[in-house]
Amino acid sequence: MSPRGWAKGFAGVLHQYSEGLVAFEFTTGAVPKPNTLIFVGGLGDGLGSTAYIPDLAKSLEKSSWSLLQPILSSSYTGWGVESLGQDVTEIAECIRYIKSHKENGKIAIMGHSTGSQDVLHYLYSSADSADDAGQTSVRPVVEGAILQAAVSDREAMRNVLEEGSSRQKPEEAQRTFATLLDLARKSASDKSDFDVLLPLKHTAALGYGNETAVSGRRFLSLISPDSPSTPAEDDLFSSDLEFDKTFGTVKSNGLLRGTLLVLLSGEDGSYPEDVDKEALLRKWKHAANCGDKHRIWNDEFSGVIPGASHGLSGRDEELPRQDLTRRIAGYLATL
Repeated sequence: MSPRGWAKGFAGVLHQYSEGLVAFEFTTGAVPKPNTLIFVGGLGDGLGSTAYIPDLAKSLEKSSWSLLQPILSSSYTGWGVESLGQDVTEIAECIRYIKSHKENGKIAIMGHSTGSQDVLHYLYSSADSADDAGQTSVRPVVEGAILQAAVSDREAMRNVLEEGSSRQKPEEAQRTFATLLDLARKSASDKSDFDVLLPLKHTAALGYGNETAVSGRRFLSLISPDSPSTPAEDDLFSSDLEFDKTFGTVKSNGLLRGTLLVLLSGEDGSYPEDVDKEALLRKWKHAANCGDKHRIWNDEFSGVIPGASHGLSGRDEELPRQDLTRRIAGYLATL
């Protein structure tokens, strides 16, 4: 049986935007649409694997926007040895490719889950950035940006350590975590140009997947053991952080022409129970707007979607998915 929403498949165009990297554009018309929404999934996601992709693609059919999903080096199981910096370099390559084919079109970037970290990293970090090979380039400006289900991997791991995983009870998970942290710290202190892969049996036990190799560097970035005083690259959304150097620099960095749309899921189990999502949104908004100095935050459509799970994948989540796609389509119409 086909997954929900995919029974008839989707027509589109496959683009090669860089050597060895492709992107799929969901489109049914013979004439290319002028504007493009680039969708970046979360850890483990690949082409069309996010549950609401069919709903989002259909919601844009009558608009001037097409949905395009690039495959990055970090897609599927590649995330364990990649970085936000490399993701952003590849996203920038995809944007340049689109601009070369749609010279006057608008571009918005959207991230789901850890894809939201990519989007915020794109917007706030230095516009002149080097990829993993040391190549430096300037990122293109985008008209819009969307963060959907932006969660803290560090706080999600806190849930695992307090409640256990599908494989281990809390006490076992805590011992496994301590072992991995020790191995990762030792590999980082070695100051070698080479990264170290952590034992698969331990990373899988904490929920990182049976087939995903996780490096010591990426593990430290995700769990960010020195936060909140010194957040690692991946630690962008934890509730105990200050956001003036991330959300607060989006305006001054100059890579976003329009506003920032942020959508959280009301029933997202990735958040610890003591995290107030509405309060977190207010903190992000205050930082993005630099108090009341700027109007970067999109007030009209941002918010918490009632009844939505992390990936809106439930068969009983039709209304939350409709709410999500309505907000996204409405936001894109303002750009």
